[in-house]
Amino acid sequence: MSARPAAPALRRRDADRRFGIRLFGSAAAAAVAAVLFGLVLVLVESGWHPLRRLDAGAARWLNRTALDHPAWTGTLRFFSDVVWDPVTLRAAVAVLTLWLVYRRAWRLAAWSAVTAVAGGLIGLLAKTVVERARPALPDPVAHAPGFSFPSGHAMTATTSFAILLLVLLPLVRRGLRPLLWAVAIVSVLGVGFTRVALGVHWFSDVAGGWTLGLAVVALTGWSFEAWRADAGLGHADVAEGLEPELSGDDPEATGPNPRGERLF
Repeated sequence: MSARPAAPALRRRDADRRFGIRLFGSAAAAAVAAVLFGLVLVLVESGWHPLRRLDAGAARWLNRTALDHPAWTGTLRFFSDVVWDPVTLRAAVAVLTLWLVYRRAWRLAAWSAVTAVAGGLIGLLAKTVVERARPALPDPVAHAPGFSFPSGHAMTATTSFAILLLVLLPLVRRGLRPLLWAVAIVSVLGVGFTRVALGVHWFSDVAGGWTLGLAVVALTGWSFEAWRADAGLGHADVAEGLEPELSGDDPEATGPNPRGERLF
C-alpha cells in the first residue's frame, strides 16, 4: 500500500534532479560564454601579440584574396549587407515577435524582444567602452562606420538566429530540424567570415561578437526556463525549442497539444 504514493514522489524527485542538472548546465553555458568574451576582451585590450598577429595575418590574406576575385567579393558584400545585415535580421525577429503576440505566446514574445534588444544595447555599450579602431588596409574593398569590437554583425547574427531557431523548432518536423540547425550555424559562421574577408573587422572582433551574443541568449534562455519551472510546465529540451507547446492551440497551456500543426 505504501509503494503507490512513493512512486509519484520518486518520479518527481527524479524530474526535479534532471531539471536541476539541465538548469545548471544552462547557467554554466552562459558563464562559459561570458568568460570567453571577457578573455577575448582582455587579450584585445592588452594587445596580446599572438592575437594581434592572427588578426593582422587573416586581414592581409583575405584582403589580397578579395582584391584578386572581385566577383567573389561582390557576393560576400551582398550576403553581409543584405541577407545577413543586422537590419534584415532584426526585422525578421520583429515579425516573429509580432506573430508570437498574435498566437498569444506572450512570454515567448517577451523573451524574443528582450533578447534582441538586450543584445543590441549590450553590443553597442561594449563598442563604446572598448573603442577599438577598425582595420586600416592599403586597398580596402569595403568600409564600415563606428568602432570595431565586438562585431555588431556577428553578435546580431548569433542572437537573431538563436531566437529564430529556438522559437521555430517546435513547428518543424523532427526530420527537418537538423537542416534548421545547419542553416543557423552556417549563417552565424558565414556572417563572421564575410566581415573579416571584407576587411571591416578583425577576427577577434567576430569572436567577441559570437561569444557575447551566446552569453546573452544563454542568460535570457535560462530566465525563460526558470519561468517554465515556476509555471509547472517542466523543462524543455533545446532540441524541442524553448516552448514545445507552441505547436498547439494554446502555446502557454500546461502541456503540448497533440493536434498542433507544424509549419513543415
